[in-house]
Amino acid sequence: MNERWLPRLQEVGERLAEEFVSARRPKPAEGPQPHELRPHELRASDADRDRVAQVLNDAVADGRLGMDEFEERLTALYNARTLGELAGLTTDLLPADEQPFRLDDRPVSAIFKQEQRRGRWVVPAELPVTAMFGTTKLDLRDAIMQNRRVVINATLMFGGLEIHVPEGVEVVRVSKGKTVRLTREQADPDCPVIEVRTSNFLGEVKVKEPPKRKRRR
Repeated sequence: MNERWLPRLQEVGERLAEEFVSARRPKPAEGPQPHELRPHELRASDADRDRVAQVLNDAVADGRLGMDEFEERLTALYNARTLGELAGLTTDLLPADEQPFRLDDRPVSAIFKQEQRRGRWVVPAELPVTAMFGTTKLDLRDAIMQNRRVVINATLMFGGLEIHVPEGVEVVRVSKGKTVRLTREQADPDCPVIEVRTSNFLGEVKVKEPPKRKRRR
């Protein structure tokens, strides 16, 4: 394929995918709705603070931060309450794909390419995913799930969706009114659930989960 046409095909594919997802999205209910927290509004954990502190320590060690600015950011770090406040402390220290965590809640689209979400990222309650002649990979092993039930609306056209899940998470696929479990049955009936709703044409969904633990004799 002529490489000059590839960006144009990707642009057209993304536009069509966006229109298709918008058409499938249910209309919002009338009346006031409860506020759903955006990723940057979520409360930060001690583990998240530790991740940012490590980046700051590395920056002062190699001279990217002076001691005065390091101390200033460290104070802001321990006063931060949300992920958004933490994220602002490292934006000028690392590229976007190397940040301690990712707060991007936009749809994930892979049009003639591979797109992925991995590391410490926030999984919204509902996530549109598109793969057209490409592959989308979602690694949830270190992710923050906003809800115990996450809905992935996947549009797959000659493309694939690959999901990596930690132990204790169930994944089901809903297509044409049928529900199929893609992970082994979980012992906890109230475990987190990833529901993949697919509209596909020669598309594939793969799930990778940790190996089953061997029972001690």
